[in-house]
Amino acid sequence: MSDTASLAPNPARLAEIIRAKSFGMGKIIRLASGRESNFYFNMKPTMLDPEGSALIAAAFVEVLQREKPDFIAGLELGAVPPLACATMASWLAGAPVPCLIVRKQPKEHGTRLPIEGLPSDDALKGARVLMIEDVTTTGGSVLKAVRTMREMGAQVTKVLTIVDRQEGAAEELAKEGLELLSVFRAETFLGYKPQV
Repeated sequence: MSDTASLAPNPARLAEIIRAKSFGMGKIIRLASGRESNFYFNMKPTMLDPEGSALIAAAFVEVLQREKPDFIAGLELGAVPPLACATMASWLAGAPVPCLIVRKQPKEHGTRLPIEGLPSDDALKGARVLMIEDVTTTGGSVLKAVRTMREMGAQVTKVLTIVDRQEGAAEELAKEGLELLSVFRAETFLGYKPQV
């Protein structure tokens, strides 16, 4: 680790990286929710950047230390990079939190597990799980993962995302007893609150 590198949270620097690598405007794109938008967040370039991933991990570890979950989990593929970074950073911070990956669909071969990383079949019974996302629009994707977790006995009450697009996810998740936590909201990058 260089003299300038650390796992300390630095939201201003992380926002700079997201603006440079992951945020775009002016082109109409279709979102995972099915909606169309003239702005987007493609978080993969930031999540796969060494500094970007470290700063996301630092921001997430702050939340993990406050929430104290037994596991963090998320839906493949978008949640995998921040999950991996956050679990490693939690270990470096002295309070390790293992991560789990929820498959969109179990593989047709091998163990055919809906959730990867479980230490045992009953590990989720009563476990407190904090769900992780990269970008949250309506909450539909993460709700699928939450339902899988809850079916296996987990207690899931919160979702942590890097960017909340402010397009109804908080309200939809609240209907399912979930609180949305975010490192950033879309208005940080747009300069205004998006109209839903």
